[in-house]
Amino acid sequence: MYAQMVKSEGNSGEQTPEEEAFQARIDAGERIEPKDWMPEGYRKTLVRQIGQHAHSEIVGQLPEGNWITRAPTLERKAILLAKVQDEAGHGLYLYCAAETLGISRDELTRQLLSGKMKYSSIFNYPTLTWADMGAVGWLVDGAAIMNQVPLQRTSYGPYARAMVRICKEESFHQRQGYDIMMKMAQGTEAQRRMAQDALNRFWYPSLMMFGPSDKESVHSEQSMAWKIKINTNDELRQKFVDQTVPQAEYLGLTVPDENLKWNEETGHYDYSQPDWQEFFDVLRGNGPCNTERLEARREAWEDGQWVRDGMLAHGEKKRMAKVAAE
Repeated sequence: MYAQMVKSEGNSGEQTPEEEAFQARIDAGERIEPKDWMPEGYRKTLVRQIGQHAHSEIVGQLPEGNWITRAPTLERKAILLAKVQDEAGHGLYLYCAAETLGISRDELTRQLLSGKMKYSSIFNYPTLTWADMGAVGWLVDGAAIMNQVPLQRTSYGPYARAMVRICKEESFHQRQGYDIMMKMAQGTEAQRRMAQDALNRFWYPSLMMFGPSDKESVHSEQSMAWKIKINTNDELRQKFVDQTVPQAEYLGLTVPDENLKWNEETGHYDYSQPDWQEFFDVLRGNGPCNTERLEARREAWEDGQWVRDGMLAHGEKKRMAKVAAE
């Protein structure tokens, strides 16, 4: 999931009449819009979740953008370029949704660069080979879709509507990744080894994308009551495993989990949990690429200052000209 460890700020004590009426609207399946009254905890939780989601889309361009010039064919270059462009668009949709809650994208970026706001842990892992582009599309975007499709039903209108287009484009990204893995798996022995290596390295970080287990995710209950979050972390992770394992078998690749097996009684796969200590270490900034990713965002932000200044000056000039004409 692109919003890991998002803290929900619940209501303390008894609910006010306004809070009771708000919860009644949520329970009735109504959408909350920007000008509607909402509890401050609801607004803050949405800012954190949408902000982290937006940052993840933007930072997610970095491990893939690195491979655009090194893609094996012109067609692959064009497809990967289109995908990276889509991720930029997703970030912009989400920043716009966050702005309806009264926070600017400038402030969101400042919180990211200061370490106050995070992005998904998955993007702190390196992409070492071309097969990693397949693993990212198949596993990472597949895990993202698993979380984002339910978010089309989330209670906050601007967020839910942004997710409709994002999910359509993410489904293309997943198919693109799976196509790469299929070509590699059907290729030479060296290509098959490369595909298996990519699966080995991205399997557990992909499982981490859904966040910690439900017993460790102490803030999920309030988010689900507000319908900011639709499913629990463990529900989504299980669904991802159940969907992805048969796909790996079709490719002739082996999921790197000795405990993986089909459970006839539950109707689901049993699987090993990721290394949660690694997950928390990466979130704290100790992953393989944390420093590199954040420095790239900082450099882009600082190098783009003159563009933002110029656009603001141009906008002010147009405003003043309109005032003078009136």
